[in-house]
Amino acid sequence: MINFIKKLRSKFKKYNIDGYVVPKNDDYFTEYSKINRLKIISNFSGSAGIAVILKNKSYLFTDGRYTIQSQLESGKNFKIYGFEKLLNCNLFKNLTLGIDPKLFTNTQIKNYFLKNNKIKSINKNLIDEIKKQKNNLDIPFFSLNKNIVGESVNSKINKISKYLKKNKSDYIFISAPENVAWILNIRGNDSPNSPIPNSRLIISKTKKIFFISKFNKCKKIIKSKVIKRNQFLDIDEFPKKILKLKGKNFIVDNKSCSIFYENLIKLKFKIVNRQDPTYLLKAIKNNTEINYMINAHILDGIALTKFIYWIKKINKKKITEVEAAKKLEKFRKMNKNFLYPSFDTIAGSGKNGAIVHYRATENNCRNINKKDIFLCDSGGQYKYGTTDVTRTICFSNQSQNIKNIFTKVLKGHIAVATTDINKDNIGKKIDNRARKFLKESNLDYAHGTGHGVGFFLNVHEGPQSISKINKVKIKQGMILSNEPGYYKKNNYGIRIENLVYVNKKNKSLFFENLTMVPIEKDLINYDLLTASEKNYLFKYHLDVYSKISKYLKKDEKKWLAGFI
Repeated sequence: MINFIKKLRSKFKKYNIDGYVVPKNDDYFTEYSKINRLKIISNFSGSAGIAVILKNKSYLFTDGRYTIQSQLESGKNFKIYGFEKLLNCNLFKNLTLGIDPKLFTNTQIKNYFLKNNKIKSINKNLIDEIKKQKNNLDIPFFSLNKNIVGESVNSKINKISKYLKKNKSDYIFISAPENVAWILNIRGNDSPNSPIPNSRLIISKTKKIFFISKFNKCKKIIKSKVIKRNQFLDIDEFPKKILKLKGKNFIVDNKSCSIFYENLIKLKFKIVNRQDPTYLLKAIKNNTEINYMINAHILDGIALTKFIYWIKKINKKKITEVEAAKKLEKFRKMNKNFLYPSFDTIAGSGKNGAIVHYRATENNCRNINKKDIFLCDSGGQYKYGTTDVTRTICFSNQSQNIKNIFTKVLKGHIAVATTDINKDNIGKKIDNRARKFLKESNLDYAHGTGHGVGFFLNVHEGPQSISKINKVKIKQGMILSNEPGYYKKNNYGIRIENLVYVNKKNKSLFFENLTMVPIEKDLINYDLLTASEKNYLFKYHLDVYSKISKYLKKDEKKWLAGFI
């Protein structure tokens, strides 16, 4: 890492810059990328971060989930700050900072750097010059039938076309590959944890499309006529094609479109900055998608229940966090519909549970001790569905204080689950419900309460979320996580996470649980629960039992019945 920083600094004079900015994302801005330049330069492996390497100092900016992890992984080589310190940053001033224009949006640059510094675009990525990235294999994209996704490609393009006409624009540039995937009902293998097809898309108001990617990846979907050959556009042909298109206005989402592509479009068109409407369209799942997600969560619930039973029984023997994570994946693999994890499993025992997005490795992990509580956050990609669930497990009697805190987290979890969405219909209001009981004891957690979830796509998706700042209206068909927590540094971590979807009955909107996994009863102080909270817990576990018990062995089934 230190050698990489030295090599990077040696290039500053050549490019006449005072520093270089390295983001976590690749040029498709996907959360989980096979390319991770930030890790190369900083050793930080989290999913969100930006490094600023100056001549004599190095900074790493991340969010509250990674406060502890970033310090552990980057060591003394970086000064660690939250992203809020980067907004209109005054930590460093009057500098010329180099960037790769394919890795940043104009919005990011404006918010983070332009107030006090100058930005210089360098079309060669300086990290790649130091350490060349391996070329990914061109694994072909594949299509999903309408009976799986519930809506045709033509229907989705019609919606985009109407949006263009409403905004008096000729074209829109769909820069986020997950949005391309949704519109064209295709998936790929370009991400370690999501079926992402690295691609972009141009749609005209007359419903013409240009699909932008590598030809080798597209052979299969061209052959099956998902797209026509004349609708395909190689990445390298993009600059020439833009100049040949007729029209005036081009919609670009400046939160997902890189400076590089925005500048190319600017050569011919007037840019209209609008949010890509696909984000909201794909956030609202149809009945077909919901039903497949329900089935995926039953499969996931079987695996998780088997795992929890196993680890509570096996814990008389010493097992490591890594061994636990591998065992959980084995339980998931017992079902042929399981493809791969939707993110790297977080398996943190004792003090490691306090690291919100902890990653155990063979060389750096703990034994799961009987006296510790164990936080396990995991998920799967299934045919067809995406899961994400966290359970906090204990193996011995815990202190009254830990039980009380766990119960306050649980009360927050139940408060979210039972939200009257007609009344509290934005994430900000719902987030307050989750934190209420912890705040009564002057406790809190440094992450959002819930994120949107894709259908057989990204485990994290927007625009909806349950957080202190999100004001997006919660609508029928949206899927979110419900995951309040509490973390005591160097001691333990607690989090309870279910995925929920927004259902409707008699004009009333409410959350319906997707996750079917028992909640640790041995950590609950039932004296702190109201009658309605106890009733919720009873009904939830009854639902879990009714849906998954028939797939369990006799001893597992008997154990699960004890939660009712």
